[in-house]
Amino acid sequence: MSATTTTQVKPSKANIGVYTNPAHDLWVAEAEPSLEEVNKGGDLKEGEVLLNVKSTGICGSDIHFWHAGCIGPMIVEDTHILGHESAGIVLATHPSVKHLKAGDRVAIEPNIPCFACEPCLTGRYNGCESVEFLSTPPVHGLLRRYLKHPALWCHKLPDNLTYEDGSLLEPLSVALAGIERAGVKLGDPAIVCGAGPIGLITLLCVRAAGAAPIVITDIDEGRLKFAKELVPGVLTHKVEFSHSPEDFRSKVLELTEGVEPAVALECTGVESSIAGAIQAVKFGGKVFVIGVGKNEIKIPFMRLSTREVDLQFQYRYCNTWPKAIRLVKSGVIDLKKLVTHRFKLEDAVEAFKTASDPKTGAIKVQIQSLED
Repeated sequence: MSATTTTQVKPSKANIGVYTNPAHDLWVAEAEPSLEEVNKGGDLKEGEVLLNVKSTGICGSDIHFWHAGCIGPMIVEDTHILGHESAGIVLATHPSVKHLKAGDRVAIEPNIPCFACEPCLTGRYNGCESVEFLSTPPVHGLLRRYLKHPALWCHKLPDNLTYEDGSLLEPLSVALAGIERAGVKLGDPAIVCGAGPIGLITLLCVRAAGAAPIVITDIDEGRLKFAKELVPGVLTHKVEFSHSPEDFRSKVLELTEGVEPAVALECTGVESSIAGAIQAVKFGGKVFVIGVGKNEIKIPFMRLSTREVDLQFQYRYCNTWPKAIRLVKSGVIDLKKLVTHRFKLEDAVEAFKTASDPKTGAIKVQIQSLED
């Protein structure tokens, strides 16, 4: 067994994880590494740490893997552990790890890129074709009590960030990647399409970047009400299925008193919403798609062409976690209000049912393992 540094107190609870499969079942069962292996230090490889995961958020992709069994080419073909929004505590480290020690609290960046391909070598490791992204089949996710992970992708948490704050750094990273590549500037009129968790965090980032005015849209009046409470003064538009993209533009301009948005942050991936955003932005504006949609959609090509609208897309994130930590530590971004429900790890099935049911009013559901 590889030499490790371990904590004084050994964990006493068995390792369990949250699983789905091709039959769309969802259950909690034993997971690797075993408690015996954990208490021996985890048999770590060079560069690895052993973690006790304390808090994990449920993402829409987790629900999609459960319900649909796939996201595009990423298909659940076997029993599969979900979850990729997590924070926890270091239980043990391999001797090669110098920047972390047992007892450190960390946010877990859930990717392991190859460091050999062009995207990796040019700093855009989110484009690594050989990446192991935890929770994306066939790579098991973070929704378990204990796991081993490269120390490089464990970011130490400041004292004023909780485990819950740490788990929210993953969706914040998604929003930050979008804001940076979309080039949102001070005073830019902006639309955020979609008031789900990513849309709401993007809204917080757009406000912090100094955009004004800001419109957020959604089909759910309850989520728009939540957006108003989260960011007082934000303009809201409830989208109706009967609206055309031109209707969408008219409603947005009515709210902004005729000011055409410079940028739209599209957080739904829905064809009609993307089309509405394309109609709404100004000549030379930008529609930046953060949301995940179908394999193929129709877009208003000539509107893009004759208005010189830039249409850009995003895949995950890179180099965002240190920035995310600084923003939350300083209070520039406050994510605490987004957590509406909390469950124990043993009750994860109920947590997923709550997160997937619009009637619950859930925004961000957290699964916690705080006993050990």
